[in-house]
Amino acid sequence: MCGRYVSTRSPQDLVELFEVTRWNPEQRVEPSWNIAPTDDVWAVLHRPERETGVLERQLRPLRWGLVPSWATNAKIGTKLINARAETVHEKPAYRRAFAARRCLLPADGFYEWQAVPATGTAKVRKQPYFIHPEDGQVVALAGLYEFWRDRKVAEDDDPAAWWATCTIITTEATDAASRIHPRMPLAIAPADYDAWLDPTHQDPDELRALLTAPACGHLDARAVSTEVNNVDNEGPQLLDDAPHADTSA
Repeated sequence: MCGRYVSTRSPQDLVELFEVTRWNPEQRVEPSWNIAPTDDVWAVLHRPERETGVLERQLRPLRWGLVPSWATNAKIGTKLINARAETVHEKPAYRRAFAARRCLLPADGFYEWQAVPATGTAKVRKQPYFIHPEDGQVVALAGLYEFWRDRKVAEDDDPAAWWATCTIITTEATDAASRIHPRMPLAIAPADYDAWLDPTHQDPDELRALLTAPACGHLDARAVSTEVNNVDNEGPQLLDDAPHADTSA
């Protein structure tokens, strides 16, 4: 699974890296070294321009934790932070979004945890590892997004009436990640961005064929500060090498 990740690039950098054509500078998502479910995250997606209907590549914030359009309660989003690549096309919570609402979630890397056995008086503990591309490049995590209408808000044009949420697609872990956890977020290769984002591209077999590159290049994994374990902790120091630990896996 993927329950925490890092995304620190500025929106200006993301606009350039992903060739975004529409972005509202008034929308803000702060850089984060400890993104957790229910946080707002940057997403790249294709949406039609309202007046012309022409597809635009947009950069916009989404709330992590997908809420299907048919959901009666937004709390379901806390359970839908990940979608398995093997079944995403058929599960009721994801299949509509998989057909027409796919996105890219820019990330510097992600975290997974490994249990450290008890020794002497020390209890079993969880050691976080930061897993990231060896070349330090931004990775485009495969995601899905949905719009959900909160019926408790009377006015349809009230911004609070609509939630825009997302989930991350996961697959079997490879490279260094496989030594930490059996699952990992799946990345979309740059050559496949257009096909993945295009909402008119709805052939399930062709879309599933894009879900074959779990990492854009080789991955590195190293033990980092256990401060990551607390979702309230934030800052670049979270990526410091863990003291008295093997920093590679």
